Amino acid sequence: MTDYRAADLPPRARAMLDFAIAITDDPHASTPERIDALRAAGLTDEDILNVVQVTGFFNYYNLMVEALGVDPEPDWPAR
Repeated sequence: MTDYRAADLPPRARAMLDFAIAITDDPHASTPERIDALRAAGLTDEDILNVVQVTGFFNYYNLMVEALGVDPEPDWPAR
């Protein structure tokens, strides 16, 4: 899947992915209203914390790999 927005996802999954994209683009996008919308979509506070942590980790990892010009998995086949 290259674009989750084109996929037939449950509202909970779509809300989670929309939030991950939003906080990647702007960490200040995590507003009380957005958190309430995530809860309304069925995410718990623990779920929301997990989304923030995983998103932050992957953003860090991608930044490090790109900034250092590292091939993180040289044995993986090319796409």
